[in-house]
Amino acid sequence: MLSTPTYPLRVQATPDPRLTRWMWLVKWIFAIPHYVVLFFLQVGFLLVSVGAFFCILVRGRYPQPLFDFSVGVLRWHTRVHYYCSMVLATDRYPPFTLRDVPEYPVRVDVVYPQRLSRRLVLVKWLLVVPQLLVVGMLVTSGWSAYRYVEEYSPFSGLIGLLSLVAVVILACTGRYPQGLFDLLMGLVRWTLRVLAYAFLLTDVYPPFRLDLGGPEPAPATGA
Repeated sequence: MLSTPTYPLRVQATPDPRLTRWMWLVKWIFAIPHYVVLFFLQVGFLLVSVGAFFCILVRGRYPQPLFDFSVGVLRWHTRVHYYCSMVLATDRYPPFTLRDVPEYPVRVDVVYPQRLSRRLVLVKWLLVVPQLLVVGMLVTSGWSAYRYVEEYSPFSGLIGLLSLVAVVILACTGRYPQGLFDLLMGLVRWTLRVLAYAFLLTDVYPPFRLDLGGPEPAPATGA
């Protein structure tokens, strides 16, 4: 049997079984302290990515402390937006930490690469263009996909529109539609995979594949 491994970036998410019908209208206010912190973290993320570029170019390695910081920023950013602007599938307030929080409803992790290609680091920005064209439409528009780790405008792009539909259904029925949740998590997972590649966290090119649902898809097997 042959096994196709999962992507190095993994996303796990579970919607809250009971969501408040109208809380999504004010979550962005509660999240303001997070936005203040994330502003500085995102500046650090961009600076670390520049430093990592030269480390990979010279040594073929992404220094693990810098790698852990970058993954932590993606993790924090995803938790905040899962809570208040995209998906909106939890009422649990996001923790103020870069670390993985196993009990939080959404988790992001990236496998640390022991070696990275010195040559590939020079052309990733070019190779990722087709993916950015897709992700740009999912997140906001055009090249603003690169700004996912900066400010995200609630309810913009396909992810934002579907999130709005989901919470309107929640307000009317008291239930978050499972089908929309699965689709949204597939779109979020795709977006994060592209960002992990574009910001040098992995050499594995993101697949043009929509892996739906909250759980990370199991490795495919075949004869």
